Amino acid sequence: MVLAAVPALAQGAGFLSACDDLPLPPGLNEVAGSGLSFDTPAGRIVEAYARGTAGPADILSFYAQTLPQLGWTRIGDASYRRDLENLLIEVRPEGRTSVVHFTISPE
Repeated sequence: MVLAAVPALAQGAGFLSACDDLPLPPGLNEVAGSGLSFDTPAGRIVEAYARGTAGPADILSFYAQTLPQLGWTRIGDASYRRDLENLLIEVRPEGRTSVVHFTISPE
């Protein structure tokens, strides 16, 4: 992947370790040890969590702008589809921080 071709990614905090093609927006860090990834005959299953000071609206806006550049099609406020995979992003505010739960599952 060439980051120069995807400018929004250059401002992010990196990528999830359980899913190296799912970026993190500024203000979020992956929760260590929270990720899991495995392949099934139907496709891969990934779960991961991130936490940080980014607000829910900023997080969802980041993904609405960034994920289409990575081949994901938005199918709902916080859900996307790419090939035969579905991605769900659940953002939960906790005081001054946000907790984000990422789930990728086969269609």
